[in-house]
Amino acid sequence: MAEIVLVHGAWSDGSAWLEVIPALHRQGHRVRAAHLPMTSLADDIAEVRREIATFAGPVTLAGHSYGGSVISGAAKGNPQVNALAYFAAYVPDEGETVGSLNAPFPDAPGRAAMVFREDGWSSLDPNRFHDAFAADVAPERAAALAAVQRRARAACFATPAGPGAWRDLPTAYAVSTEDRILHPDLQRWLAERAGADCVELAASHYSLLSQPEAVATVIDKVSARGA
Repeated sequence: MAEIVLVHGAWSDGSAWLEVIPALHRQGHRVRAAHLPMTSLADDIAEVRREIATFAGPVTLAGHSYGGSVISGAAKGNPQVNALAYFAAYVPDEGETVGSLNAPFPDAPGRAAMVFREDGWSSLDPNRFHDAFAADVAPERAAALAAVQRRARAACFATPAGPGAWRDLPTAYAVSTEDRILHPDLQRWLAERAGADCVELAASHYSLLSQPEAVATVIDKVSARGA
């Protein structure tokens, strides 16, 4: 049995993991899903550290999308964290941002759905949510996700990361090969650089909902490596 903290990405919340959590419970794990404030990278890292502290023993962190940047920061220097799992996620090195990691790769087609407002907040166009974010999820489910999405401060994506804990911990990465938000070639490059155990899922950006059993298996395996 492992203790696991799950970290969602932008425009979402802890409910992004609702399909994965029962699978992890069946494997015997104890699980917490964080709810990020999405006000700054530092605030989000602090929230995950608070979730880690609710457990007494070693903790495996799993991050989706922007949540990869968060778990990389939350794990650094934290002796309680024993392994990391990334799902269609950013794995920054020190000084890198979401934007700088995207820059060398072609724009993923779903990026046109992102709306950045003058007040500093961002969201996804509800009319484009299904195609951009969750094409392999039922349209009715995608419409509900679009309706409950949470705004994210654009500054979260522009803040340089600190040193990445992935250099020091067992790491796994699941590439979403049909991703229209984070280019699959960028995902592969991040996984290779991190020396991660890598699997490829024929999934949209929202593999957490479309392939929860496969996601849970990745977390289970890397947590065993960290034990």
